[in-house]
Formats: sequence, structure tokens, C-alpha cells
Amino acid sequence: MEMVIDFPGGKRVDAHFGPYDLKTDQPQQVGGEGSAPTPFATFLASIGTCAGIYVLGFCQQRGIPTDGIKIVQRMEGDRVTGMTTKVYLDIQLPPTFPEKYKDAVIRSADQCAVKKHLAHPPEFAISATIGAA
Repeated sequence: MEMVIDFPGGKRVDAHFGPYDLKTDQPQQVGGEGSAPTPFATFLASIGTCAGIYVLGFCQQRGIPTDGIKIVQRMEGDRVTGMTTKVYLDIQLPPTFPEKYKDAVIRSADQCAVKKHLAHPPEFAISATIGAA
């Protein structure tokens, strides 16, 4: 997969891949327009939405309605380094959710590919090319 990252103006940085355009921006207090989430907020949202895909698939395979199911994601961070130190995912299930599937739905969310990549991060190779347009 290839993504093209460009700089459409201000503090905006966008990614283009396949038929998609993912827009990011910075908050107004740091010079952005606040027109889109920051790249880091997008990254954090990918954790919860990835877990959500697995929960959705689990429910759909078993014919369990997803009405009333939501995942609430919270993060803890180190104030000195600014690094996120812990991510909490609370799968909130409605009273009608079958109790016998509670542990299994947690295990399904735990299969999230984003989480697995964080546990086993890829290697990065960064280069620059002058004269490419």
C-alpha cells in the first residue's frame, strides 16, 4: 500500500490512499485552524475503531444486535514526556447483551490489528529525495 502525504496549507497535513483522503490539522492554539483531528488523535482513534471492527464482526457472526454497544476509550499519559502510557477500552454493552458472550467480546476486541502492531512495531526507514515532484 502506498500513501501520499501532502501539505495543503497552514498546519494541515493530509494523506491520500486509494479513493480516500484523510485530513489532519493542528488546534488553533498552536497555529492551526482546528479543521480536522491532529495526526496523533487520528492514530489514537484507530485503536478504538479497530477494536470496534472486531466487536462488530463478533456480534454480526452471532446475530447479536449492536444497538446500544459502544466503546469508550481513555488514555493516560506521562506529563513529562507527553507519551501515552496506557489505553483503556471499555466495551459498554446494553442489558440485552448475552452474558455468556461478555468475555468472548473482550477477547475479540483484543485481536485488533492496530494493537498487535503496537505490541510488535514495524521498522521505519525514512529517506528524502531532492528533485522529485
